[in-house]
Amino acid sequence: MTQKFLEDGKVVPVTVVEAGPCTVVQVKGEKDGYTAVQVGFASKRKVNKPIAGHLKGFENFRYLKEFRVENSDTFEKGKVFDVTSFQVGDILKITATSKGKGFQGVVKRHGFHGSPATHGHKDQHRMPGSIGATDAARVFKGTRMGGRMGGDTTTVSGLELIEVDTEKNLLYIKGAVPGAREALVQIQTNGDLVFVEKKAEVKEEKPAKEEKKVEEKKEAPAKKEAPVKEAPKTEEKPKEEPKVEAKKEEVKK
Repeated sequence: MTQKFLEDGKVVPVTVVEAGPCTVVQVKGEKDGYTAVQVGFASKRKVNKPIAGHLKGFENFRYLKEFRVENSDTFEKGKVFDVTSFQVGDILKITATSKGKGFQGVVKRHGFHGSPATHGHKDQHRMPGSIGATDAARVFKGTRMGGRMGGDTTTVSGLELIEVDTEKNLLYIKGAVPGAREALVQIQTNGDLVFVEKKAEVKEEKPAKEEKKVEEKKEAPAKKEAPVKEAPKTEEKPKEEPKVEAKKEEVKK
């Protein structure tokens, strides 16, 4: 919740609710045996195949709700409506699932006052007390006891609409609204729905130009040869041919 300052300077506590845009997904009539309208709201990244087939041509809606109507002639598949159907000063009736409280005792759940703090009431301050007479030998249905609290469908009526933000699709409602944050709520008021024209995103296709792609082969720059270090040359001495000494034969006479 937050607060808003009115023109006369008064501060009003308000709850901000995002309402729409909502899209008509399906219109049911005589063929289905009853008249109703199915509405999609918010988007999600992925849906299962049956829902994807049902939403063919639409985005993946996070919520799908069906509402009974007396006459479905004014509704058409694909029509969109948003907060422009509301006006400042409208009296709203809001239905949502209340916050879950878990298992609670009789004091919080049913408003029991509890037992006196003294006169022998040790550890009995928040207990329910007697749950029936001995003669019946059973507990009557509907006896108020501790149990799970919250998580019920709750309706609050008589809430005043303080401001309408058409750019962000926000409603500023005076007072508290049932449900936790980011919960789905159903808003009702007197009047007719105002359908808006949804701007379709048309992608402009550029005419394809036939251009010959010329592949230019760039010659790779010649690699510089690394200087080769020459080992110091050693002069080889010419091999001396072995001298053949003539054997002198001494002849003894």
